[in-house]
Amino acid sequence: MRSWLAHHVSSFADASRRLLRTPFASGFTALAIGVAIALPASMYLAISNLNRLAGDLPAQPEISLFIAENATQGERDAIKQKLGAHPAIGRHHFISSEAALERLKAKGLADITAGLEKNPLPDAWVLTLQQASPGAMETLRRELAGLPGVESAHADSAWAERLQAMLTLGRQIVLLLSALFGLALVAIASNAIRAQILARREEIEVSRLIGATDRYIRRPFLYFGALQGATGALAALGILVLLGLAMDGPVSRLATLYGSPFRLASLGAAEGVAVLGLATLSSWLGAWLAVSRTLRKFG
Repeated sequence: MRSWLAHHVSSFADASRRLLRTPFASGFTALAIGVAIALPASMYLAISNLNRLAGDLPAQPEISLFIAENATQGERDAIKQKLGAHPAIGRHHFISSEAALERLKAKGLADITAGLEKNPLPDAWVLTLQQASPGAMETLRRELAGLPGVESAHADSAWAERLQAMLTLGRQIVLLLSALFGLALVAIASNAIRAQILARREEIEVSRLIGATDRYIRRPFLYFGALQGATGALAALGILVLLGLAMDGPVSRLATLYGSPFRLASLGAAEGVAVLGLATLSSWLGAWLAVSRTLRKFG
């Protein structure tokens, strides 16, 4: 057990020395791996930030029914009764003009109403339908828009559905790209390790003559591959930080122009660890494939 552990330590130290012995070559390899990782990771970040931006959108299509300012109490009661009894409406809830104004203030949009003498927002009902087909929504919207005391009715979630569909498509693209770049990472690590093996062919053959097993010979190369993947992942995280710093200012200014408090989010600690672990594992796998294949040829 002690000799096994000692060889692991020795193999790790040997791999580290070989990595540091060629800083330029190792640096360029790490940069290539970092770019391969940063591309799908940056797309993942973009999708995550868009998802945050769309987080307040309703999950189901809704109709917003705005009550006229001069609507009588009788008309308001009739609208409420109509909504409660309508078979096409699943849920409905009332939002007063005061509550709507408080929501604006909570989202940092109070400047929109600054300087106005009174609250310009109307009372409204928000309706969720039993069937969310475009035809059913439009039929109900027209029906409700004609009720006495109703100022207007809007089907305000069709664009949100399109956005959610695009986000879903984006997530699928990120998964596919991650898989492709993962294969590219395995190939990069495999080629780098193959060059290391060929350079140490005589040393490997001598080790076999004195009884070294393939597992024993393979171990330093696996550590080298894992270290390459780890340094590439660190390079990718550095690239993502630089991209975030470059984009944060323009995005913040754009959000401020629209009166929004939105700010770009970066990778979390768990996501950073996942990137580091997957890159290390992929590079280790590439090293294992290269070593196993080359040792079979030597045999």
